[in-house]
Amino acid sequence: MSALDFAGKRVTVLGLGIEGIDAARYLVRQRAIVTIADAKREEQLRDRIVEGLPVNLSLGEAHANDIGEAEALFVSQGVPLELPAVQKAQMRGIPLISMMGLFLEVCPGPVVGITGSSGKTTTTALVGQMFEADERPFFVGGNIGVGLLDHLSSIRSYTWSVLEVSHTQLQLAQHSPHVAAVLNITPNHLDRFSWDDYRELKAKLLRFQTPEDICVLGFDDPEARALGLHAASRVAWFTMGAQLEGDGVFLRDGWAVSRCRRFEARLFPMASLRLQGAHNQANALAAAATAWASGVSAEAISCAVESFRGVPHRLELVGEIGGAKYYNDSIATTPERTLAGLRSFQQPIVLLLGGRDKQLPMDELAREAAARCRAVFVFGESAGKLEAAMRPAAGQVQVRGFETLEEAFSAASETARSGDVVLLSPACTSYDAYENFEQRGNHFRSLVLNLAQAAGLPAPEAIAAGSGHARSSRKPGAQR
Repeated sequence: MSALDFAGKRVTVLGLGIEGIDAARYLVRQRAIVTIADAKREEQLRDRIVEGLPVNLSLGEAHANDIGEAEALFVSQGVPLELPAVQKAQMRGIPLISMMGLFLEVCPGPVVGITGSSGKTTTTALVGQMFEADERPFFVGGNIGVGLLDHLSSIRSYTWSVLEVSHTQLQLAQHSPHVAAVLNITPNHLDRFSWDDYRELKAKLLRFQTPEDICVLGFDDPEARALGLHAASRVAWFTMGAQLEGDGVFLRDGWAVSRCRRFEARLFPMASLRLQGAHNQANALAAAATAWASGVSAEAISCAVESFRGVPHRLELVGEIGGAKYYNDSIATTPERTLAGLRSFQQPIVLLLGGRDKQLPMDELAREAAARCRAVFVFGESAGKLEAAMRPAAGQVQVRGFETLEEAFSAASETARSGDVVLLSPACTSYDAYENFEQRGNHFRSLVLNLAQAAGLPAPEAIAAGSGHARSSRKPGAQR
């Protein structure tokens, strides 16, 4: 079935999340006969069901029946392709479609795709801000929390689409972006994918590129660097080092510097970056290299870095109470990301860990926590495992387990002293108690607000400002 030939066809959308709703709207406009199927019951999905959208709903246990009657099956990224109903559809030759795959096939303008095990949301948001500073028509979407297909009607041949791309969004993709950035590839999601399968999915972002395209690769990450050996496109690198073989962006004497053949140009002083941590410095270099490869001016890159305040739930300063600063790093769903958060601070840390385990090693995190933390409070489904992992290395560091984030937060706020950092950086997914990491981070923010109110303090500035992150921005003609 052609991507443009949905009129009169029976299409089942599997999964009623951001991607499913986005697909349903698009398919209705294409005059398809749309059924939305989800294993959850109607009362569980009440907030997501779009009123007035002419679709059929197949929810709960009956949802699998409608898959077999479909002429095409739209699969949201959170739906495992190993599900029996999906496998049966494949065996019957029913086409499988995804939001990212379809968008990459039919988008009329140039696409920038950004993936990586960590840093991709911050990098994507910063690249978008660089496009804005350059006064280009652009659209930011994808795994950053914005559907794609519903925006196709507003995207022109001159509109740049800047997309955050997850590994699961690449499973059904058969096209690559014009500019494809792979920041890093480190162990993640091993509860669902083998290491080899996960690496191959990340690398798939480049698979369909041609010599007219460009890939941007993290030189400091061995897995990302290795992709350059087989890239069909031109390669641009980014590195925290002062030397670089080939084109790209590197760090020299405190400045981000671009190189194209023998020509070098300073882009911005690293001191102008407002974000905490060496990992965010790497993200800034990655964004600069990606925007530079897309033709964004050096002046716009510099301006965006200077004004960028970050993205919610990523080392987000929520507020200061009693001299202790409270940071929301709910995005940290792996030990590696929590390590990056810990290494961003010189102050003593009261650390909150917990959630659902991803079957990733905790040894290095335990050692780092022992060296940097005043206390470690663990919570949620993995509390027992985390406590067992932390105690052998803890020494004098207090380690305690709790059932909920709220209980752990209460202990942390009682333990914190003036000059400390209270850091929610869970090292685990949120799915034991929350729908996503954003909901977990918002709960943490509300706990900080309640603590401030109980102390008779005004709302912390970050909360009063609506999370203290950079606004979503666009120029006339840009879509968001």
